[in-house]
Amino acid sequence: MSVPDRSSRQGVGPSLVNIDAVQNHSKLFRADCMRLMQQADKACKLMQGDDNRRLDQRVSDIQYLKKELELQLEEIIVETDVLIALQSRVVKALEACKEPLTVTTLCLEERLRDDVERELLKEKEVIEGAASLLQSVLEQITEQIRLNRSAKYHLEKDLKEKSKAQCIDNSCALRTTNTINNLQITNTELPSLTVTPKQWEKISDLNIAKAVQQKTNSVSLRAQVESVLEQTATDMQKQVRDTAAALQLNIQKIKSAKSQMEDKLTKILSEFASQQRIPEDLQVAITNSEQALSLAQARLALRRQRPGKEQCHDPAQSQLLAEVQQLTTHINKLREAASQSEEEQRALVRCQLELQESIEIKANSLYIDEVICTQHREPIIIHNF
Repeated sequence: MSVPDRSSRQGVGPSLVNIDAVQNHSKLFRADCMRLMQQADKACKLMQGDDNRRLDQRVSDIQYLKKELELQLEEIIVETDVLIALQSRVVKALEACKEPLTVTTLCLEERLRDDVERELLKEKEVIEGAASLLQSVLEQITEQIRLNRSAKYHLEKDLKEKSKAQCIDNSCALRTTNTINNLQITNTELPSLTVTPKQWEKISDLNIAKAVQQKTNSVSLRAQVESVLEQTATDMQKQVRDTAAALQLNIQKIKSAKSQMEDKLTKILSEFASQQRIPEDLQVAITNSEQALSLAQARLALRRQRPGKEQCHDPAQSQLLAEVQQLTTHINKLREAASQSEEEQRALVRCQLELQESIEIKANSLYIDEVICTQHREPIIIHNF
């Protein structure tokens, strides 16, 4: 559009043609400006509408992932709490092994080698095995709790960041041209992190997958630990019962053997008392036989004084000779019996001492089993862990 020459208008009136041209050009320009303003306004509204829809969609996506994260967070927290409670049970089960093991060791120190000792050794082995197994699962639980808490930390961090992002996007969606005047925008530059939507979603999916995996591992571990607690308690209860039964059986055997020995001792003492009278009786018998022998010998000596032809080996002489022989034999046997009686008394004394020693040993064994070991074992009660 050309502008009329100012010099040509000097001294001459304005050109109507030029005036009309300027006027028409101005009108056209105004019309173009109006269209341009309308287009700009329409474009702004369309773009702001798209912005709002995309922000709303973004907030919706964030909310969806937040719900997934919150669900997994709640489940991993519950699972961790259950695992911590189980950890406490395992710790108590470990503590419960200490007293029975101490008692078993004390009983082993007191006793001699027999069936009960074999059961006590087996009991010691069972308790030590149970304690070792419980210590192992306790370590596994501690590690699983650590892994659960790690998964919980990443879930909480992800939730915190998404909550902040949701708050920012909500704020963005609520902003209008009328509200930006009061908005204070800082120019602080933050590190630029280019994350694609797929990468953004994958980060949360990985956190969720990690939490799900740890929860699954935790549930599996709890099932294993429950089985271990049940089995160890059952094994210990059975072995304690077996040991107690063996101990009671041994007590009955000791009592029976001790009672039989005491009966034998009573009989031995009675026999010894009777045997002590035998030497006196034998001595009386020896004395009587010696007197009878002396009499027979005196008669023979007197008969040897008969006159020559009267020295007849008559029945009286034969009887006296036989009597001397028999009496001599009896006296010898009586003296042998007296000597044997002393040996029998010594044998009875040896039996008496052996029985008394055995009874004392049995009494001591009975005291150990019935008093010491029973009192030691009385507090042992293996509850279900």
